[in-house]
Amino acid sequence: MTGEADRALQEVAEAVRSVPESEIARIVDDLLAARRIACYAGGREGLVMRGLVMRLFHAGLDVHYVGDMTTPAVGPGDLVVLSCGPGRISMVEALAGVARRDGAWVLYLTAQPRTPPAGLADRVVHIAAQTMADDRNSAAALPMGSAYEIALFVLVDLVTNEVRRRRSESVEELRSRHTNLE
Repeated sequence: MTGEADRALQEVAEAVRSVPESEIARIVDDLLAARRIACYAGGREGLVMRGLVMRLFHAGLDVHYVGDMTTPAVGPGDLVVLSCGPGRISMVEALAGVARRDGAWVLYLTAQPRTPPAGLADRVVHIAAQTMADDRNSAAALPMGSAYEIALFVLVDLVTNEVRRRRSESVEELRSRHTNLE
């Protein structure tokens, strides 16, 4: 079992390392420049993006998850963050189109940087990991898009750590925005 665990951890580590620190800094620049932020991904990636929304909210940003009833309209000055590891998911393509049409900036996270909706994005961040787009006959330890999803979770926490650092937000300030309705 240890050999397979080591292989899985290696796959995730390689995917995380595939995104240079300079790219993380540019993502943070985009987030901090935005008037308002809306995030979306489907499936398990959507769970990760909800985690990003939560942490950015804790850091004091105006951030929402697409599909929630309180998500406002987006327009100029806003940032739409989309993740689609395998690319070519119709909902993500549609959201990128709406965001562009209405003047919002689009940040797209993917393992397939040459597939739609990459052409609609203002910034494409390539996370080099296996997804369902390239998992056939794979010898990878993690199935389908698991390496991408886990790496994405690590990367969004690195992003939110940098957001917090740049905003000079203490852990106590983050905790003050955490819900007490648990």
